[in-house]
Amino acid sequence: MHCTHCDVETVAFAVPPALRAHAPDESDAASICPQCLRVVSATEGPVDSSFDALGPSFPHGEAGVSMALLVGLLDSIALNRRAIEDVAAHAEQHGADVFLTLDRLAATTADPSLDLDRRLVQIHSVLD
Repeated sequence: MHCTHCDVETVAFAVPPALRAHAPDESDAASICPQCLRVVSATEGPVDSSFDALGPSFPHGEAGVSMALLVGLLDSIALNRRAIEDVAAHAEQHGADVFLTLDRLAATTADPSLDLDRRLVQIHSVLD
């Protein structure tokens, strides 16, 4: 699947039941673009996705799924506050360092659709 905004191959992943309420369209699969970081629903995703396209520091497994969904929620922190809290907690429970991952994404992503540095400051106030 290719991103409709930048025509880059996206990373598809299966969304576990515990996170489906926070997935685009409450889908059981989603995808994230490694260039613009847009997250959209997908028809299907592999159970064990490789998030290598997002950088070597991006977590894998359920922590990676949680972080990908979290990035997708950052376009509106005010509207998605509760979902951000839930997904961040899920990511941390599965071994992800939320702030470090977002900081590294901000430093390495080519053309993000949102200002990750600004969002990182805002999310600190939401999650602290």
